[in-house]
Amino acid sequence: MSQDLRDFVSTSCELLALGEPTHLEPAFGRIRNELFSQLADQGFRSIALEIDRVTALVVNDFVQGGAGTLDAVMREGFSTDFGELLANRQLIAWMREYNENRPEAERLAFHGVDAEMENTSAPSPRRYLEYARDYLKLDLGDDLARLTGEDERWSRAEAILDPAMSVGDTAEAERLRTLADDMLVSLHARAPELIAATSRAEWWRAKAHLTAGLGLLRYHKQSAQRIDASARISRLLATRDALMAQNLLDIRSIEARRGPTLVFAHNVHLQRNPSTMRMADMELDWFSAGAIVGSLLDERYTVVLSSLGSSETLGLGEPAADTYEAVLQGRTTGWGLTAAGAVTAATTATPLRTRTDTTPQQGYFPLDRASIDAADAILHVSDGPTAVRPFRP
Repeated sequence: MSQDLRDFVSTSCELLALGEPTHLEPAFGRIRNELFSQLADQGFRSIALEIDRVTALVVNDFVQGGAGTLDAVMREGFSTDFGELLANRQLIAWMREYNENRPEAERLAFHGVDAEMENTSAPSPRRYLEYARDYLKLDLGDDLARLTGEDERWSRAEAILDPAMSVGDTAEAERLRTLADDMLVSLHARAPELIAATSRAEWWRAKAHLTAGLGLLRYHKQSAQRIDASARISRLLATRDALMAQNLLDIRSIEARRGPTLVFAHNVHLQRNPSTMRMADMELDWFSAGAIVGSLLDERYTVVLSSLGSSETLGLGEPAADTYEAVLQGRTTGWGLTAAGAVTAATTATPLRTRTDTTPQQGYFPLDRASIDAADAILHVSDGPTAVRPFRP
């Protein structure tokens, strides 16, 4: 076992994915912080978390030395309540301190990789499209406000859960998608002029907003499809991960000249093999962002998935002896990294199987053979509350 992620990163790696098997075990965020501090010494210059890409711009402004307080940034710059996590607060405070008195090329950058959505909810695209309109200095009159209407009719749960209540396939939504697509063409067609008048960073900022708005329109379009429920939800999951993949590729375009990027998200978003999930009586499957990006970047994409032995926080006990987690548990004190091939090559009295003692409320996705075989390494935490010392890079 190793505690140095650099042992598993080749010189060709541009995007290093570190997955967590659940968002609810704090140890993984603390380990991420320690590993990122190691990687920063080896030329990594950016990190991307599973939060809204546009909202995360507020965080990056702060870590680059911008105005504001840490409390405000954690409140305003993180989606899905991730700003309340201590490990995230420690990460942002450390990044700002690290960047002090460093030249721009050596500073660490912060990104969000997600769209502002959950699997069963998504907001109105209005504010994102208005930002792009204003950047492009377009006179659209009141078209955007009129076509979007009240934000609540997009953000209410029924708009995603019930295709009959969705506004994603209305004539107004179709017109919005056409306007947004035209703005995206204009953004690229006028790039030399726009960048000269503002900056390359401001151009990317506008594209992030416009991409987010278009992504929400596409997501709402999928929510309106009156097809089998399993197929509809699978398409929504696939759409979200496709948007995450697009964001990752844009982030790499921004960071390509400065150094590699670490992305931290749930295993199901980063694994190379197809993702699956059971929801109620539905069996869902889709290609994750990692599967998409991995197929495009090849050896430039490295993925490390994580697993957990026990956790008092989750109410998760010791894994059964014939599970993949049990093999790792026997090799790990605290936490450690091991080559993925070493896990499936382990010899036991009976064949290894996927763990079955987890519950949906824990948000824990156990390791299976397909995900391990498609990974480069596995990070295993033996016991969440005692695995990691406080973050002091």
